[in-house]
Amino acid sequence: MTCGMRRIALTVAYDGTGYAGFQWQANAPTIQGELEMAIGRLTGEKVRLRAASRTDAGAHANGQVVDFATARPYGCAVFLRALNHYLPPAIRVLAAADAPPEFHSRRSAARRCYRYHILNRRQPAPLLRHSCCHIEEPLDLAAMRRAAASILGIRDFRRLVPQHPAERSAVRVVQQWKVMRDAGNADIIVIECSANGFLRHQIRRVNAILVAIGRGNLPIHALAEALAGRIPTSGTTSQIADLPAHGLCLESVHYPEYDHLLKGN
Repeated sequence: MTCGMRRIALTVAYDGTGYAGFQWQANAPTIQGELEMAIGRLTGEKVRLRAASRTDAGAHANGQVVDFATARPYGCAVFLRALNHYLPPAIRVLAAADAPPEFHSRRSAARRCYRYHILNRRQPAPLLRHSCCHIEEPLDLAAMRRAAASILGIRDFRRLVPQHPAERSAVRVVQQWKVMRDAGNADIIVIECSANGFLRHQIRRVNAILVAIGRGNLPIHALAEALAGRIPTSGTTSQIADLPAHGLCLESVHYPEYDHLLKGN
């Protein structure tokens, strides 16, 4: 980073409905594009920010973390207020902080926590249509929990996500994959997963297999078998097609050395 520059870290929440994902695209609205445009309007600088996770089209966030370099001397409270003034209502900056030059929102992250929301009842809920995946059939949560336990720890997900680039490691450390009912609405099933990182579509694919197990369409050991490459995971078999992105939300990103900087302003 050149002399006179500083690094700003932001904690961001957004409703991803109507956006083509987080990552900037030339011909489609994205969360990154909106953030960079707002930063540019405030600072007069052309910036390219970095993010902890590149969420899919339609996915949401309560605690995405991004960072960018700027030469402007504005206080962090000014960044917070001004960026929220320029951003659309679907995107909000929750916190802004000066970060050390070596901070990198993606590489410095030790843990990412996502939640996948399933509305599990016969009738859909219009107010939840952009934030929950609707599944009519009753799901066996006990079976889903037993299956989810098989992927905790250090696991290689390459066979589950075969399109992952061959030159990049597919090994991830999974700390949690928890299946539970929402405390405020028993019709909503929440699948909470935490790891040092995730492959693209990994969460939606694993959860699709868990749902198939919950429906009774696959045996409990099917997830372990999928990791070993012994059942198809990306064909036309409906019970293991990826779950839709709109049920997915990035809840938080954790940095052992920097969490204290990223609290709400």
